[in-house]
Amino acid sequence: MNSYVLRFKDIDKTKLNVVGGKGANLGELFGTPGICVPDGFCISTEAFQRTLSETPSINELLDQLSLLKVEDREKIAELSGEIRLHLEETAIPEDIAEEITRSLTRLGEKNAYAVRSSATAEDLPTASFAGQQDTYLNVIGKEAILKHISKCWASLYTERAVTYRIQNGFDHRKVLLSVVVQKMVFPKVSGILFTADPVTGNRKVLSIDAGFGLGEALVSGLVNADIYKVQSGKVTDKKISAKRLAVYALKDGGTKEQEIPPEQQKRQALTDEQILQLERIGRKVEEHFGCPQDIEWCLAEDTFFIVQSRPITTLYPIPEANDQENHVYLSVGHQQMMTNPLKPLGMSLMQLISNGRWFKAGGRLFVDVAPMLASPDGRKTLLNNMKQLEPLTKDAIMTIIERDFIKYLPNDGENKSSGNSDKVKPPADPQAQIENNPLIVSDLIRKSQTSIEELKQNIQGKSGTNLIDFILEDIQELKRILFDPQSSAVFTAAINASLWINEKMNEWLGEKNPADILSQSVPNNITSEMGLALMDVADVIRPYRSVIDYLQNVQDDNSLEKLVKLDGGQVARDAILSYLDKYGMRCSGEIDITKPRFSENPTALVPMILSNIKNFEPKASSRKFEQGRRVASKKEKELLERLNKLPDGEEKVKETKKMIDLIRNFIGYREYPKYGMVSRYFVYKQALLKEAERLVQTNVIHEKEDIYYLTFAELREVIATNKLDFNIICKRKEEYKLFEKLTPPRVITSEGEIITGEYKRENLPVGAMAGLPVSSGVIEGRARVILNMADANLEDGDILITAFTDPSWTPLFVSIKGLVTEVGGLMTHGAVIAREYGLPAVVGVENATRLIKDGQRIRVHGTDGYVEIL
Repeated sequence: MNSYVLRFKDIDKTKLNVVGGKGANLGELFGTPGICVPDGFCISTEAFQRTLSETPSINELLDQLSLLKVEDREKIAELSGEIRLHLEETAIPEDIAEEITRSLTRLGEKNAYAVRSSATAEDLPTASFAGQQDTYLNVIGKEAILKHISKCWASLYTERAVTYRIQNGFDHRKVLLSVVVQKMVFPKVSGILFTADPVTGNRKVLSIDAGFGLGEALVSGLVNADIYKVQSGKVTDKKISAKRLAVYALKDGGTKEQEIPPEQQKRQALTDEQILQLERIGRKVEEHFGCPQDIEWCLAEDTFFIVQSRPITTLYPIPEANDQENHVYLSVGHQQMMTNPLKPLGMSLMQLISNGRWFKAGGRLFVDVAPMLASPDGRKTLLNNMKQLEPLTKDAIMTIIERDFIKYLPNDGENKSSGNSDKVKPPADPQAQIENNPLIVSDLIRKSQTSIEELKQNIQGKSGTNLIDFILEDIQELKRILFDPQSSAVFTAAINASLWINEKMNEWLGEKNPADILSQSVPNNITSEMGLALMDVADVIRPYRSVIDYLQNVQDDNSLEKLVKLDGGQVARDAILSYLDKYGMRCSGEIDITKPRFSENPTALVPMILSNIKNFEPKASSRKFEQGRRVASKKEKELLERLNKLPDGEEKVKETKKMIDLIRNFIGYREYPKYGMVSRYFVYKQALLKEAERLVQTNVIHEKEDIYYLTFAELREVIATNKLDFNIICKRKEEYKLFEKLTPPRVITSEGEIITGEYKRENLPVGAMAGLPVSSGVIEGRARVILNMADANLEDGDILITAFTDPSWTPLFVSIKGLVTEVGGLMTHGAVIAREYGLPAVVGVENATRLIKDGQRIRVHGTDGYVEIL
């Protein structure tokens, strides 16, 4: 015979499916030495299921509910209301009610109880479901308790709970509800304790919210709590709030709000001694569960009672270190313009390229810069790199340096940090390192192309473990090309020349950022050429109305095959295929090999082709390039003429001309190494997917894309053995969904603290959003907030607002008049291409996609680095 009621002493974490998250956690803590949990029991999920099964009308309503989406708000409200009504009016089956009564008699039927919902999908490491179901306090008497158990069951179907499950992909039928019935505590003070700082993420800082009376006042937002921060047995910070209200229990059941006398309102709710006592309890609870906890507590008769504990689900994971030293991790994604998570195969490849120096956390990669911060030369190099790449990261690093978080070790004649940097240290004098010869770029490009052609030939016929071994060997060639000192010296010389020009022209002529204009329409920029080439594709298609009409309704990636039946279709198809032959290996988030490339998803190009047809006249690409070249040439002439009139003008002209030539000859190459890398990626990927097809045919995996959830080493093992525990794939797919919801930090310490940077800027207009100026000029226009390139529907003159851009976004740049991104630096992709096309641009604008609304008129100040909403 089933037992529908379980006492706390009989419950542990293995009973999650029987008593839900809240019940399981209370059972785990009950009886643990040093932790007081008020006694109680749980009504099992089986009791809930049985009640549902004996009410057929509810099952019909659940069928209807399962078909709804988040947007169906009215229908969600209607159906959830009906389900709640049925549950509240349905009598609890007699045998279950009798079992509940026996448990009440054992604990004392006349006692007051808290009756609380406990769902099987709450208080989990991946989803808290906090506040989704109802809690009732100070419930007295058997009839009242039975009634409130039904109310708890019904609360599983509140509008907010149903919507939350739809948003998070939980099946309504699979989320079950237990009810916790727990002896009431009548506290003087209560609140919430976080064993990691919920604001900064620091795992060593414990944060306590405290107020008078029951915790309901804090949870429901009736009062501001006192907030105490504690670290290593010391109260490090206190914020004492005016607590005007408290919620107290009534003698005959229920609760009431009560005003607190004015002389008590600003009184510290807990003494320092009590705060430290609570810290010790919190650390015990955290140790028991093995992860940071969000704990509800009460203080009654000088005893702290724990009434709930659940994992904190909002903390960003910390990259794992094998020691107790302090570490500082920088996000690789913020430097690579891809802050989305990588799938395991993509992560594995990136780690192979980095020789394992990059660390995983939350589906992203981080580099530990603690060794660089420990030495003077390392610090200088790191700060110089970040000044160009990610100024917000640089500011965060300055905060860490000021705190002395990493011990400073003076140089002992050798720069020990040099082997730990992932960036090439810029030479002090670029001309001393490399001859200013444009043929160097042509030679580097030719070598890269030759190497890729050889790869395509050599990979033919490779299969099984031989294929994996071949790719692992070729990654060494990829690294050799990617980190070729001459290659790095070329674009470093151009970057340094740009910085020199901006600094000296400002000093000598009072001219801000002229290198932005001098960088327009440079040769050998493979990424900007990609945007112009798609304009040429539009020119080919423009004369054929039937092709344009067809493309406006394309749905799938077989569309190109069907094009040939139309007038002009063959010509259009050939133009698109020719474009894909050169640029088809690119895509959004291209540093992850698993992302679908343009060649795999050609329909991604269609909106941009149609936009080019709509917004431009024929041959616009050559005119655009030529216009940029003329503007740059005019600026060069103007600068040199003005310099010639200054003291030592002849020398200044000579130096400046040399630097301008470096920019014009070499800055375009800045984009090529990544193009070479993703070209190799695509060759690897095509070969790997053929191998995956064989694994599908032999029923080792279900679909080709399943290999994306394995590392290279794991994939080799699967190919060798033809065996795979498919639970690994399922688990990693779930993990990836969780990682997608996380926002990666730019900088995180080994204590889990997220350090944020800010722009130190004076005299900004009121309401302006500060960022980094990366491409000069001022432009006004309509803001188009676009998070997914496929959703782009741009008019000529729009300003693109997005989180970040990588080379795949370049075809959009030809249609816009300005750019604002949340992530970026002076030499990241969006900045380079914005200058190339002459677009005013501001990058690193925090929360730009949320603060700027689609369709608003804005002004972008690309010279001074801020954005105004008009």
